[in-house]
Amino acid sequence: MTSENVHVPLGERSYDVRIGQGLIAQAGAEIAPFLDRPKVWIVTEETVAGLHLDALRAGLEAGGLSHESLILPPGEATKSWPHLQRVADWLLAEKVERRDIVIAFGGGVIGDLVGFAAAIHRRGIRFVQIPTSLLAQVDSSVGGKTGINTSHGKNLIGAFHQPSLVLADIDVLGTLTPRDFLAGYGEVAKYGLLGDAGFFAWLEDNGPALAQDAALRQEAVRRSVQMKADIVARDETEQGDRALLNLGHTFCHALEAATGYSDRLLHGEGVAIGCALAFELSSRLGLCAQEDPSRVREHLAAMGMKRDLADIPGDLPDADGLLALMAQDKKVVAGQLRFILARGIGEAFVTADVPGDTVRTLLQEQLAAR
Repeated sequence: MTSENVHVPLGERSYDVRIGQGLIAQAGAEIAPFLDRPKVWIVTEETVAGLHLDALRAGLEAGGLSHESLILPPGEATKSWPHLQRVADWLLAEKVERRDIVIAFGGGVIGDLVGFAAAIHRRGIRFVQIPTSLLAQVDSSVGGKTGINTSHGKNLIGAFHQPSLVLADIDVLGTLTPRDFLAGYGEVAKYGLLGDAGFFAWLEDNGPALAQDAALRQEAVRRSVQMKADIVARDETEQGDRALLNLGHTFCHALEAATGYSDRLLHGEGVAIGCALAFELSSRLGLCAQEDPSRVREHLAAMGMKRDLADIPGDLPDADGLLALMAQDKKVVAGQLRFILARGIGEAFVTADVPGDTVRTLLQEQLAAR
């Protein structure tokens, strides 16, 4: 199975996303053309390092590149001020120069953190994304959104800083736990739901086989990345269309804050629940057919995924508490919360015209069913 290429056309900031098997083994040859000197710096985390760092080092050395590595703790808590400072101090201590490249080797947490560190180191250096989770391959590694979480919410401190290259090696997805794989699938399903009904129908047919079939995984990643690339090319800094990529995220970010960014709720699980809620809200507002939210929830159920607030363990705030967390979302404009809703599967749109009482009632019903 040959690798495929998706180009992200952003003028001087354009880059390619390579998708296929064996790309980590070819990393040195892929990255060498970007370098002024044959050395790179890798930032990763303990779980990924234990599974794949030796393979990446070998791939870099095969291309004639030397390397240094920084290994951070795994988990969402790493996307924080203390670890940003740790990465920044390490890059300075290593005397990384403006023309050098740092590699973000991990899932979305590492990609976001390292991308932000690259954006601010010496006012901006280049970086390469080598995403190791399904969620990172289809979503967070593409588009240049970088940042950290704070006590005020997710991703509120950050920068738009595009990578120079993304290497999405399909083989590493085979080492994901079933839970992590399905969390990433929440973002895959999102793409079909927001803008491609045909892709969602393809997922209904093929989704349950993705975990075992590399060719199907590659096709799912390619179609997701192509959709994201098309949207980012139209709206790099989220002034309009790019907000569609946040389908399900207004609910998701509030639920992540409510669960303390812990492993009670992984990001992709929150996205799946958020998409189900967004379609239910759309149906209640008369925007889409009543069959659409049922179809969304049936597909998530067929995949063995979380789809309701009842699927989140532990306590949650009441409806007003969740609404207060939603009000901290980055999509707030002039104090008004914007939702991504849908007129049908594959037909998402952005609106601020959502009655708060309808949202509150939906949340109250979901909480009462826990």
